[in-house]
Amino acid sequence: MNASPEHQRLLLDVADLDRRIQQAERARTTPAQGPRINELAKERQEQLRELTSLTGARDDARTELSRLESDVKLVEQRRTRDSERLAASTNSKDAQAFEHELASLAKRVSDLEDMELEVMSRVEEAEAAVAAQQALIDLTTAEGTELTTQAKAAVAAATTEGEHLKRDRAAITASIPADLLADYERRASRGIGVGLLRRGTCEGCRMMLSGTHLNEVRQAAPDAVMSCPECGAILVRTDESGL
Repeated sequence: MNASPEHQRLLLDVADLDRRIQQAERARTTPAQGPRINELAKERQEQLRELTSLTGARDDARTELSRLESDVKLVEQRRTRDSERLAASTNSKDAQAFEHELASLAKRVSDLEDMELEVMSRVEEAEAAVAAQQALIDLTTAEGTELTTQAKAAVAAATTEGEHLKRDRAAITASIPADLLADYERRASRGIGVGLLRRGTCEGCRMMLSGTHLNEVRQAAPDAVMSCPECGAILVRTDESGL
């Protein structure tokens, strides 16, 4: 195949644009924030499960405290009632019975109040644990929200850049012969499409050509499309090629 040196050199610009288009596409489909966002999502699920457990323990403690408070209230009502009956009693036997029951009720109230204090302490600890876990979830959510915002901005920027690069590529390839462009794209689909020959080295694969291959390139016509013997890329010759 033959193509003017100018058209062959344009392939270097196309290759650079293709590289940048691929980078933009990777940035669009896999933003840098993605792995951390996924990690945070998993962490938040675990944190929410832990919050559910802690909330259940707190609610159980609150229920127990409410029951104890209700029991204390009932016992106090009985104490008030028995105290009134004792005050109104004229029978010594009945009075003794009321006094005995009041003593039992006082002991019951004391026991219940001790239990209340213990459960109140558990409620406070449970509420503190729930608050701490919620604060942790809030931090995780805030980080995830911030990273998601950054990722969306990065995707939008990469999408715009990709569109601009594709327009630039279309403008350049419009002036390249169809057969030369097709040859470049075929090679690029398998590996390296084009490489600048600089000082005897193919910059596509960074391999130096042997003396024999350099002689072949040196003797070829300027419009001959030459290939790198190592990577198969189209070799673009310029004054820097060392020929």
